[in-house]
Amino acid sequence: MKLNNNIWLLALILIGFTACESDDDSLSDPLIEDPQTGPTPVYTSGTADFSTFVAIGNSLTAGVSDGTLFKRGQDVSFPNVLSQQFALAGGGTFTQPLIGDDIGGLLFGGTQIAGPRLIFNPAAQAPEPINGTPTTEVTSITPGPYNNMGVPSAKSFHLLAPGYGNVANFPAANPYFIRMASSPNATVLEDALAQNPTFFSLWIGANDVLGYATSGADGTNPITDQATFDGAMTAIVSSLATSSPNGIISNIPNVTDAPYFTTVPFAPLDPSDPNFGSQIPTLNGIFGQLNQVFAFLGVPERSIVFSQTAASAVVINDESLANLSAQITGVLNASPTFPAFVQSFGLPAAAAPIVANLFGVVYGQARQANANDLLVLPSRSTIGIVNEAQSTFLQTSGLPEALANQFSVEGVSLPLEDKWVVIPTELVEIQNATAAFNQTISNLATQFDLAFFDVNTFFNGVATNGFQSGSAFLTADYVTGGTFSLDGFHPSPRGYSLVVNQMIGLINTKYGSNLPTVNSVDYTGVYLD
Repeated sequence: MKLNNNIWLLALILIGFTACESDDDSLSDPLIEDPQTGPTPVYTSGTADFSTFVAIGNSLTAGVSDGTLFKRGQDVSFPNVLSQQFALAGGGTFTQPLIGDDIGGLLFGGTQIAGPRLIFNPAAQAPEPINGTPTTEVTSITPGPYNNMGVPSAKSFHLLAPGYGNVANFPAANPYFIRMASSPNATVLEDALAQNPTFFSLWIGANDVLGYATSGADGTNPITDQATFDGAMTAIVSSLATSSPNGIISNIPNVTDAPYFTTVPFAPLDPSDPNFGSQIPTLNGIFGQLNQVFAFLGVPERSIVFSQTAASAVVINDESLANLSAQITGVLNASPTFPAFVQSFGLPAAAAPIVANLFGVVYGQARQANANDLLVLPSRSTIGIVNEAQSTFLQTSGLPEALANQFSVEGVSLPLEDKWVVIPTELVEIQNATAAFNQTISNLATQFDLAFFDVNTFFNGVATNGFQSGSAFLTADYVTGGTFSLDGFHPSPRGYSLVVNQMIGLINTKYGSNLPTVNSVDYTGVYLD
């Protein structure tokens, strides 16, 4: 039972796979007359100095899209595109720690540890990994200096951490920074400052909360505590502003505006799917027993029912609920009809205590999802699949293979684990942390008189109303929207062009420059190869 993938191809042709139009999105430019070539625009930096531009941040700065870093993606990273506009007004060369191929991913000692990138397969109507094996070896260190100091996976405090690029510290060290660190114990900030930047961009902090969100808030990647975040950000911004008073700082987008958290519906179980629909009577019979227990225990809202006429919600494990495992087992063991129910599955009546215990363990915190739950993007390939580990466990507990499989279907008979779902209490944690972190970033931008890009508000607008950029209309819809790449969180090249244009407008306003914007239709929304 797999989730229906028909959403992928709805309007794919509209997002423009390659540049096919030419719009003049430039700002109004002053002109000078050349007797040979005619009028040409004159661009100035205003009070800013773009001669040495250094960009500091995480994967959003490095140019990650489609799940990894690869050369074509780096070519259209927002700092690289921004540097090309800066070059029109005195900006110098801009270097990046390029990945060695367009496959993406990394090797460490010859073993693949990341990648490859995703591409969209129209025939399958779904994303898939590109064919090929990564060739970029982490231990082949090529120290900079690099103008693009974006380090994928970095959190705020990582920019200050000695040894974050020390190969001897791997896997605690960051493999991307290992490749580019000037020395094993250099910090990201030190390597950025060593270039004496005259203008900088800083976009850091998303991973301080995003790691918690993308893991379904299961606790394996906790939110950075506020004191640590504030201390790190203050140290970073004050150091950069001391080196150069000219720069732009960006805040953290809200997870609810990214398709990673909004694409998979809470009710994807379609009764017209023969693999699922044919099982509904049996499933409702099984859960009917459990629902009676829920009613007896005073929690009828936990009842699980699958509709034969409409899409049904998946079953999830909600750790915020009281764990009723022991109570469920106790009620079932006390029920005079439960042994007969167990026998209806071909099991002996003597197996009733074992099954009662399994029901308690599996459904102690179970409920069906609702519109307030966010299913993360990878869950779409998990829902409806037999969990082999759970099936094996049930078989060792005495259930035959067919029955063990029937009770191990992800999101149907087996509640989805915490890692697949952000429940409302977890979303509140994420939103509160994002708001607090963004207040810190805003305060620092004001304190050090920097241009400030409110990414949070901008992407909320894209998600809510869409955004017109020249002849391209972009939304936050997965695949068809054009703003986000196939990983569901990082922008596509076209999405990064929006970031560039917003930054240019803010820089022009803050520093009196007159840089031109870029044409978004010159940048692809989805890679097909």
